[in-house]
Amino acid sequence: MQIELGKQIKALRRRDGRTQEDLANALNVTAQAVSRWEKGICYPDMALMPSMANYFGVSIDELFGYNNEREKKVEALVNKITDMNRQNNGEDVNIEECISLARDALVEFPGNEKIMLCLATVLYNAGYARYGERHYDDAEGYDVYDVKAHKTYAEWKEAITLYEKLINSLEDDQLRHKAVSELAQLYLNTGEYQKAVSLAQKVPDIYGCREFLMFKSCDGRKKVELYGETLLKMTAITAEMMVDTASMMSSRIDPESMVEYIKNAIGLFDAVCTDGEYGLYRFTVALMYLYLSTHQWRCGDKDGAFESLERARVQTERYSEFSEDGKMEYTLPLLEGVKINPAGVKCNVPSALPDIWPWICIPDYSDVQKEMSMDPRWDRWVLKCKKAL
Repeated sequence: MQIELGKQIKALRRRDGRTQEDLANALNVTAQAVSRWEKGICYPDMALMPSMANYFGVSIDELFGYNNEREKKVEALVNKITDMNRQNNGEDVNIEECISLARDALVEFPGNEKIMLCLATVLYNAGYARYGERHYDDAEGYDVYDVKAHKTYAEWKEAITLYEKLINSLEDDQLRHKAVSELAQLYLNTGEYQKAVSLAQKVPDIYGCREFLMFKSCDGRKKVELYGETLLKMTAITAEMMVDTASMMSSRIDPESMVEYIKNAIGLFDAVCTDGEYGLYRFTVALMYLYLSTHQWRCGDKDGAFESLERARVQTERYSEFSEDGKMEYTLPLLEGVKINPAGVKCNVPSALPDIWPWICIPDYSDVQKEMSMDPRWDRWVLKCKKAL
């Protein structure tokens, strides 16, 4: 690395349009000394390093050429922890190991924002995997979060502290968006409603989002293609919002109406995708069929329930054919708190369906699970799904 120091000094000097004499004057040394440094004949006194780094506006690590190696190691650690965290798909598989790795990484790279965000996300997921997102019906029959219970989750308390620190310092737009999104959910879970509102008000409205602004970057055929992609994405979000809203009012809506509500949400895709090709959103449709099956069973439509399960399996099979690597990454916002990893899941499809079913766990589905699992068709459906492994 010392050999590279001379090259780095020369590169930074030329970057800034400075002469060897300029640098020498700033450091109170001779121009000949600077020349010898750059040729690798000798090296600067270590006491000069802070002043030289300040002169070029870089860190000492960057001055020595360490920065790229440092960033590579940080990225490798973050990717490793993130991949491990995805295994905690609704249950605690390796949460403690993920937390320990992230804490050790912060010791090695103190204050690194990417690692801090990684730790916050692991802690965010830990609350769901270890204790679950708790709900109950209020006096009017609406589903609400069990704020009192959620406030006892030490993992969520620490995650909130980390997120609050990060949103004030993160410059990377994508990372900041992730921090804001996850923090908003934790504010909701723990009853900090005003903080959630305040956070939301600082974010651009829907017309200021990336997808809408992209329309202004092109015209002609490309613009039409972007409209189609955005329309499909908005359809997926709208359909999920419909189902999520229905689930929160499940105690106020009769099972037959719930079935119609979910069918209408699925119907949005058919209205937009007239050819029946949902692309990457086949998995979204499959999830809705899973949830639909529970309410069809409650209505006594047992055949319909298993037809929905089969439709979910077929959609995920088609998704696997559509996906290049047979994997799926699914991170739409309304997956928070359901039986899928809220930090984003990556798993084989459709073999994951029996474990994911019924997608949304509101209302309590344990009675349906017990009854459906006793039907011979359940085992046949599970076997079909697992054959994808």
